[in-house]
Amino acid sequence: MTSRVAAAIDAAQAQGRGALVGYLPLGFPDLKTSIDAAVALAENGADVLELGPPYSDPVMDGTVIQEATQTALARGFKLRDTFTAVREITARVDVPVLVMTYWNPVMQYGVDRYADDLLAAGGAGLITPDITPDAAAEWIRASERTGLDRVFLAAPTSTDERLDLIAAQSTGFVYTVSTMGITGERAQLDAAARTLVSRLRDRGVTHACVGIGISTAEQVSGVLEYADGAIVGTALVRALRDGGVEGLAAEAQRLSRGTRR
Repeated sequence: MTSRVAAAIDAAQAQGRGALVGYLPLGFPDLKTSIDAAVALAENGADVLELGPPYSDPVMDGTVIQEATQTALARGFKLRDTFTAVREITARVDVPVLVMTYWNPVMQYGVDRYADDLLAAGGAGLITPDITPDAAAEWIRASERTGLDRVFLAAPTSTDERLDLIAAQSTGFVYTVSTMGITGERAQLDAAARTLVSRLRDRGVTHACVGIGISTAEQVSGVLEYADGAIVGTALVRALRDGGVEGLAAEAQRLSRGTRR
């Protein structure tokens, strides 16, 4: 099956630019606004949407995103709201939607049931930060059955053997972690990201998107010198928190200027 996410990255490249992958937490500041925000993000430069259902123990997230997800949980976000949001977003914009989820909620919901409901809602696949391909046999089977993308993470510390596995089992793109640590903004991206993308290229990876620490158009541009896409989260969540949907749209436009090559 054709990957909608890979196709979106290819379409950006055909236009002479890199792809912008934009992250937002679902349910922040409330479910309706988070849906409107995702639509605005897609309409103002994002080629792929990465939507995160709030989770009680977000080990990978920095302060800004943690505070947003805690707000969403406090206001009653439920796991089933994920599919409602994806359905409404994909009905309004033609941009592939990936759900970034920790693995425990998927297991509790049921892997096949989760895959079926995400597909029915119009979702494109999952980013799974805390499960590796060697532990994801059930998800790999479900994704192959449904055609959903499975985006695994590669880190600068990943061994060659682990990268071989990630390269073989990822579809859509490989989420290339720019630096070790939690998400957030950093003044300078770790040069290890460039080396990591090169290691993935050696393994035949044609779609590598770099995330963690990217917060400005200049950083987006720098990443796209060697990667296929740049993933931005904290800067967008802050813009939504401080300026609402309009502020988010303006920030997305600023970031998208960095995708031009």
